[in-house]
Amino acid sequence: MATNFVPKRHFILFLALVLATTTYLAKATDLKETQLSLYFQDISAFGNPNATVIPVAGIAGKAWTFTQFGTVYVTDDYITETSNPKSPEVGRAQGMYVTAGLDGLNSHVMISIVFTNKEYNGSTIQIQGISKQFDSVREVAVVAGTGIFRFARGYATFETYFLDIPTQYSVIRCNVTVQHY
Repeated sequence: MATNFVPKRHFILFLALVLATTTYLAKATDLKETQLSLYFQDISAFGNPNATVIPVAGIAGKAWTFTQFGTVYVTDDYITETSNPKSPEVGRAQGMYVTAGLDGLNSHVMISIVFTNKEYNGSTIQIQGISKQFDSVREVAVVAGTGIFRFARGYATFETYFLDIPTQYSVIRCNVTVQHY
């Protein structure tokens, strides 16, 4: 009689594993993909009371510029639906840029997109990676998210959509492709 009990126990264990795997695979199909086009309104004019990007640290005795290795910038750009600065605000791009390349060509980007619009309010997307500052399209990773974008992963591209050097105002288009649950 004991010999019949052992195969029955293995069969029950096998059924439990199949059920757990099926449940996991069913949940994995809940993965969603969202594509967003956002516009960062960027004012880099140091000393301008409306500046949204300012240098906060750098190498002593060196100019704190976008191309000087070691310069750290903090940003709080407002994000709009279109390139027009008067279009509805979607959220804020808050974080840091560090000129990380000795040659001044690359910056390390750490940005949180903090949504304030009705559709995604309170959710965030975390972006990180090396941005080749002078390439027309710069790609970085989406490494996390919260709220609607919980467990986010994907990528984002940055393109300079508009640049006015005398006023140091620019519009950066950020295209985000993110997978989340």
